[in-house]
Amino acid sequence: MTDPTITAAARQTETTRAGVCLNVRPAFPADETALADFFDRVSDEDRRFRFLSAHRHLTHEQLVPLVDADHESTESLIAFDADTHEIVASAMLACDKDMAGGEIAVSVRSDYRGKGVGWTMLDVLAGEAQRRGLKRVVAIEDRENHAAIELEREKGFVPHAMDDDPHLVLLEKTFG
Repeated sequence: MTDPTITAAARQTETTRAGVCLNVRPAFPADETALADFFDRVSDEDRRFRFLSAHRHLTHEQLVPLVDADHESTESLIAFDADTHEIVASAMLACDKDMAGGEIAVSVRSDYRGKGVGWTMLDVLAGEAQRRGLKRVVAIEDRENHAAIELEREKGFVPHAMDDDPHLVLLEKTFG
């Protein structure tokens, strides 16, 4: 589904470092069922890391923020494999009220891990953050999520302890 209010620049094609061609676009309410199916194909551990709690299946209430973003202060993106047209990643950018910073989150379908999809979606989110004029983005990760932490560090994120929760780490990337 394509919303005519979204500009052509908001829909993009990206190729991962492993050669997977992705079509990336904002998520819309009509995507709720497809996103629920997508998150059913994300590993239990990755779903726990994304939502910082264990869920076997996401509820309507958990999916609403992903499919009903305002596309200004919050953007929810989905990436489709260009060959299969299946959702292989979900990514979100939630900006703070003054549009100086934002929080990001990425989930990749289990069978697409290790193919550069997470790497590519981090680049897409960073580009969106810069386009919106943000000065920094953060990701909050479970300390056990070594793969995400290492990936974000490779992409220029700096880790910081979260004093209020020793199980989490805040990774920050600044622009400009």
